[in-house]
Amino acid sequence: MIITERIEHLITPNLDALGYGIICIQLLGSKRQVLRIMIENKDMSPISIDDCVRVSREVSALLDVEDPIQSAYNLEVSSAGLDRPLIKIEDFERFAGNAIKLETHTLVQGRKRFKGILDRVDGSVIHLTMEDQQFQIPHEEIRISKLDPDLEFAQKKGSKQKSKAKT
Repeated sequence: MIITERIEHLITPNLDALGYGIICIQLLGSKRQVLRIMIENKDMSPISIDDCVRVSREVSALLDVEDPIQSAYNLEVSSAGLDRPLIKIEDFERFAGNAIKLETHTLVQGRKRFKGILDRVDGSVIHLTMEDQQFQIPHEEIRISKLDPDLEFAQKKGSKQKSKAKT
């Protein structure tokens, strides 16, 4: 079992009980490692600094007992932010209708980088509209994906300008 999976398995029950979900866990670096845990509130309310402190204390206590990381490390607990990563199929389903950026491992319909609107998910296929073109991207081909607040803002700003021009 990968160490991040072991950590997730270890901390998930406690974080669930506190009302938090785990977006992702990363172990970064080689000399002084950083254990980064990205969280969200299960009720979808914004994450505060107090939430991060609470989760950090809870996770620290659990990791001190179980000691899954053999070397020294720093623990970072954070919210997802506006450009929240989309990792699981459930993330894509939940954020359908939003602007996203993604990159694939290999070429999909002639490209590797996409920036558009996440239309829907069918099984494990992500449907994306970009520049009036439809793309079907298999989930397993996605290398990295996140919400794109810049595109969302640009679309809203553009639609306001269009509506002003009509009046």
